[in-house]
Amino acid sequence: MSLLDVCQRPGYLFAAITVGHIILISAQINSDRGIPVLETVTFGAFAEVQRGASATVGGVRSWWSNYLALQTVRDENVGLRQDLSRMQITLQQERAMAQQSRTLEELLDLKSRSPLVTVAASVIAGSASPDFRTLTVDKGTTDGLGPDMAVIAPAGVVGRVITPGARAARVQLLIDRNAAVGVTVERSRAQGVAEGNGAEMRLNYLAGWADVATGDVVVTSGIEGIYPKGFVVGHIESVERGTGGLGAITLRPAVDFSSLEAVLVVTAPSRAEDSELAAGSGTRAPE
Repeated sequence: MSLLDVCQRPGYLFAAITVGHIILISAQINSDRGIPVLETVTFGAFAEVQRGASATVGGVRSWWSNYLALQTVRDENVGLRQDLSRMQITLQQERAMAQQSRTLEELLDLKSRSPLVTVAASVIAGSASPDFRTLTVDKGTTDGLGPDMAVIAPAGVVGRVITPGARAARVQLLIDRNAAVGVTVERSRAQGVAEGNGAEMRLNYLAGWADVATGDVVVTSGIEGIYPKGFVVGHIESVERGTGGLGAITLRPAVDFSSLEAVLVVTAPSRAEDSELAAGSGTRAPE
């Protein structure tokens, strides 16, 4: 709307003249403090505008500061999460090394306590078949391993070497369906044969009146000439009895084959066994 249009409309012209008069009168009239009313009103209006602007700027500045602080906190959280992940990985590695150290200490203790000539070997593979329970170790014929050598662990008997290679060998576990070992019930000295069934073992060929009970420890008898005498095979888990005497006897292996990491392969009998064999054959054992 132009000034000419305003002048052509009496209502607008009158309002404009009235406002102009009020402004002129306000500029001439002073307040109680001697300050012109127009200046007071103008200052108050601009002060409110400045107050609003200041509040807006302060709010924006506060929001920006909070935003930057939030970004800093987020970055710190990301860094802390990364540090925590690294620490967890390091802790797992340290636990694995500690467990490996304990395993090697137990193996070394067994090697030092046993009079047998042994070679330490690490487990590098296991059998995927539930029917043929075997594992592979990282030692072979170049390390002195041969067929039918007994394999033991700190917990007890593991099995025997069945396929020796130059740098690795396959070991048949006691729980294999084709595995068997002559055993003695440690408490009553009853003798029998422990045979694998794929998951555990069964104790067979005991006399019907043999004294066996749940929890009895079963050890190798050495009768088959493969396993050294007196090593733990397992514990009797259940005994079935019938009218004719003993029934099925379940034997729980002493070794946890699923967590086996290192073993000892018996490459030669002890000197005492050498002497016994020599005496039995009528020859003298070598000095």
